[in-house]
Amino acid sequence: MKAKLAAIGIAALLLAGPAAAEGPSRDHLLGLPPVPVPADNPMTPAKVELGEKLFSDTRFSSTGEVSCATCHEAGKAFTDSPRRVSQGIEGLTGTRNAPTVLNAAYLRAQFWDGREPDLEAQSTQPFLNPVEMGLASHEPILRVIRDDPDYQRLFEAAFGKSGEAVTMAEVAKAIASFERTLVAGDSPFDRYRYGGNKTAMSAAAVRGLDVFLNEGRCVSCHTISESHALFTDSRFHNINVSFDKIAKGVDELAVSYLARKAEGADVDITVLTDESASELGRFAVSEQWRDVGAFKTPTLRNVALTAPYMHDGSVKTLADVVRFYNNGGRHEAEDPLNDFQSGGMRSLDLSEDQQKDLVAFLEALTSSRFADAKE
Repeated sequence: MKAKLAAIGIAALLLAGPAAAEGPSRDHLLGLPPVPVPADNPMTPAKVELGEKLFSDTRFSSTGEVSCATCHEAGKAFTDSPRRVSQGIEGLTGTRNAPTVLNAAYLRAQFWDGREPDLEAQSTQPFLNPVEMGLASHEPILRVIRDDPDYQRLFEAAFGKSGEAVTMAEVAKAIASFERTLVAGDSPFDRYRYGGNKTAMSAAAVRGLDVFLNEGRCVSCHTISESHALFTDSRFHNINVSFDKIAKGVDELAVSYLARKAEGADVDITVLTDESASELGRFAVSEQWRDVGAFKTPTLRNVALTAPYMHDGSVKTLADVVRFYNNGGRHEAEDPLNDFQSGGMRSLDLSEDQQKDLVAFLEALTSSRFADAKE
């Protein structure tokens, strides 16, 4: 299953030749806009082939056992579901739930706190994080790719470079190019809304779409347009997930974090190794008080396959997610809110039937290529 799903994403690109190098097959793009590609990193079949190999190479970790694909498995919609938080070298765990790489090409910023602007910048950080792949520097990666005959051939084909001429810039561009092929639309929702097939969704999912657009107000952040649906506003919100962990000392924690950062503490390492600092969310990057506890709105596409949920994997099921929002950002109605909570969060008063219909709609966001993974 994993190999099959990984191959689907790039098969058309690799087999159709240069004419297909702009991106993946249109069949999987129903409900999605064209994939944005930076001018300085155009898509080519050679680059994508190289990127896939780099993405799966465990030699780029200190133990030789972890690759990008370890936490972003094709057979799990490119997450590591059902893990609450990701596991790296020697069984070490971080603080964040692995977001799907599917459709990450559309995001305006990467990671839960948006600390990198694009896939190229994101791709090189996990190699150096002590709880992910654990390298002290990128030098071991460069040694492997400069000495390996297969990599020499692939880098020459993709960039016209080999040996000492190859740098981490080319590594990042290749991985990002592969990730830009990992797009998935064509869900029952897409066939219903954008394909004109009014039988594509169940009656419960159709009712759930109405809740999503109206009483549930989900569309306020998980956006849908007339021509496509990314299901994210690419903004950051404090919805009160796990904020109770830092609520009592949040001011002191924030000031202490800023002092550590000013002294040179690495943001990527700090938020994945310090659970309290992790809960500061977007503030760790922006240093703006309005961003305390705020995390990026995730896409909802293929969400039925990627449990558990939220930045820390603290919410187990889609039904739990819906209940959390129905309570205005609380697991139980009597749970406390917080002073930094986004203003749009309030109790929804949805009935039990409406909540079930909303879950049915979320399940209808699974792309056709991953339909078998639900079974």
